[in-house]
Amino acid sequence: MTEQTRTMLAKVDALLAEVDSDRNHLLSATIYVQDMSLFAEMNKLWDAWIPAGHAPARACVEAAMASPELLVEISVTAAILEARA
Repeated sequence: MTEQTRTMLAKVDALLAEVDSDRNHLLSATIYVQDMSLFAEMNKLWDAWIPAGHAPARACVEAAMASPELLVEISVTAAILEARA
């Protein structure tokens, strides 16, 4: 779970950068975990990744994943900092 959560958060950072945003501008997040017994492990990384004072509205749900080896998936909505030309 630790490795997969780190990978997901790095992907979120990369996608946010592509649209001129960052984790300070998250509006909402949905986190899907394969097994809620793994929640605390994921949440420790999430809490460290989120900038203080910028935690978005968040839901965390247990879900059947597309592949059995997947333990976590993260979906976010963020504000874009500037309009693109």
